[in-house]
Amino acid sequence: MTIWKFPFKFPLSRFEIEMPRGAEILSVQVQRDIPCIWAKVSPENEKDTRRFRIIGTGHPFKEDGKLSYIGTFQQIDDFFVWHLFEELR
Repeated sequence: MTIWKFPFKFPLSRFEIEMPRGAEILSVQVQRDIPCIWAKVSPENEKDTRRFRIIGTGHPFKEDGKLSYIGTFQQIDDFFVWHLFEELR
């Protein structure tokens, strides 16, 4: 096991990341103005594509499918607050 960081581009409302199968997501935070997901992984495992959705505070959204809350992060001097969910299959 090890912990890997997965930076993601922003602003995107939906995006995908390849992670080793069975990765356990630990946190979402901003590091040097780049949002990142940290996960505990077994690097030798085959990769899976995982889908994520970002929803801003006060923004309406449709829950078309099952969403699992990951965490909340802030950007631009804490002016924008975003909530990260994983889209479960």
